[in-house]
Amino acid sequence: MPHDTPLISTIVGGLVLAFIFGALAHRLRMPPLVGYLIAGVLVGPHTPGYVADQSLAPELAEIGVILLMFGVGLHFSLKNLLSVRGIAVPGAIAQIAFATLLGWALGAFMGWPTGGSLVFGLALSVASTVVLLKALQERRLVETERGRIAVGWLIVEDLAMVLALVLIPAAASIGGEGHAPVEPLSAGLNRLFDLDLGIGGLIAMTLVKVALFVALMLVFGRKLIPWTMHRIAHTGSRELFRLGVLAIALGVAFGAAKLFGVSLALGAFFAGMVLAESELSHRAAQESLPLRDAFAVLFFVSVGMLFDPNILIDRPLPILATIFIIVIGKSVAALLIVLAFKKPLSTALTISASLGQIGEFSFILAALGVELGLLPEEGRDLILAGAIISIILNPLLFFLCDRVRPLLDGAKREEVAAAPSAADAIAAQEEMPPEDDEVHPTALSGHAILVGYGRVGSIVGQNLKSSATPFLVIEDSDKRIGELKAQGIETLMGNAVMRETLDLANLSAARSIAIAIPNAFEACRIAEQARSVNPSILIVARAHSDAEVDALKHYGADTVIMGEREIALGMVDRLAQVHHESVPYEDGHGPDTIIPADDAPPQRE
Repeated sequence: MPHDTPLISTIVGGLVLAFIFGALAHRLRMPPLVGYLIAGVLVGPHTPGYVADQSLAPELAEIGVILLMFGVGLHFSLKNLLSVRGIAVPGAIAQIAFATLLGWALGAFMGWPTGGSLVFGLALSVASTVVLLKALQERRLVETERGRIAVGWLIVEDLAMVLALVLIPAAASIGGEGHAPVEPLSAGLNRLFDLDLGIGGLIAMTLVKVALFVALMLVFGRKLIPWTMHRIAHTGSRELFRLGVLAIALGVAFGAAKLFGVSLALGAFFAGMVLAESELSHRAAQESLPLRDAFAVLFFVSVGMLFDPNILIDRPLPILATIFIIVIGKSVAALLIVLAFKKPLSTALTISASLGQIGEFSFILAALGVELGLLPEEGRDLILAGAIISIILNPLLFFLCDRVRPLLDGAKREEVAAAPSAADAIAAQEEMPPEDDEVHPTALSGHAILVGYGRVGSIVGQNLKSSATPFLVIEDSDKRIGELKAQGIETLMGNAVMRETLDLANLSAARSIAIAIPNAFEACRIAEQARSVNPSILIVARAHSDAEVDALKHYGADTVIMGEREIALGMVDRLAQVHHESVPYEDGHGPDTIIPADDAPPQRE
């Protein structure tokens, strides 16, 4: 068997170097994706040493985009998508138009043809799927209103780029500027009926195909995909279930691209969205997570491979102008658009920071523009440089937005306080939309902190409530937070791994903390921070294995409950009741069993 295989060497070289530099970036308190990009530059053709296969790496990265969008679809229901259409559709269109205009102006200033300048502007207008979702997931914002608007905005951008990818070759052919391939269905109609659809016909054909795909997914996919997964789950084979998840994600994405002309990412998103209505959606998300993360890393590596560092020296001013359009122009436009829709400042800042970068669709548009002879190679290099630098700067943009928001909120409050009359003050307050997911520090002391309100956390929380124990819940799900507030339970929206969230929960004055989330890595970090801030606090956590028990105790947990062991002990106790008559056998729940209240059923985690 030959060992010099480009596929294996590309995967090994990319993942190993990404791990090394990702760990180094994390050590330096930088986002790991910076390390992934540097790893890509090192295995690219523009630096000495090993060079990975440049044709395989982007295809591997595309698998990561497919799996990532599939995972997002699993947590993004059709109801959520429709709930943000009022702002996502007009907002995304306005932002694309503004950024395209800025890019066209820059291209025209550098002497490029009109077609190339428009392609350049379009490439700068669309945000990266991977970067945006990574940023939202790290901050636990996907299920918030801000996250839903950002993801909906992203879907509209994807649809617009699908349309652009069809129209650009047609426009190049009509204008005589290229020899682009014609859209297959239009070409077939032209051959059979000698019917030239023209540009308007191409737009209509594209919209019809996209609408047909969406309709098929919503009508037939909503029944067929969940039914298929349930049948696979009933086999009891975890291997077949995992394979079924990957087959549906990749198969639907590939079929959507080939049959309907939509993007692979968009096809995968709708596949995940229809599966989200099944009770198996959480398990499907868990099974696809390892491959999703691995291939997402390969995406960043492939982006780094395309970057030529020499352009930073050769063309510094055009690069600065490109970065200004991406990071400043797009972000400011998105901020003003969201505020114009009367949305909270926190929502506007989050969306503006999320969109302040470009990614995979930008690379596709750049490659298409160069292939058609519309965009000069310099334009492609500027797009690549702008993508990498904007991706690196994106975490800094989020950081600045988090710092600026309190200052702007304070300025608004001062304006309200300085109003000349009470009526004006009331009117000013009504104009300020409430921060729907704003968090405030608790006033509790000597209380319990409950991290997570899923199946386990809901049982713990109801018991704390029934015993009149003062406590608060740290959660990141809008739905659960709404239910908790309806029950009068104090909540904090956020990720308990973040020190700021624990500070808002008044960790230093708390008597106990119950870590009810199933993620052992995050639980260990929470336990470590809790012990360092409050050495006398009682820390109770959950685990799924002996290794997790040892790790949690090492990081400061006092008591760790392993679910499997407690289940086994419960089964042994029930068997003893029958076979040894230790206690009378009773149907239903025993007196020592804690169950959640009827008005708060346990949520899937």
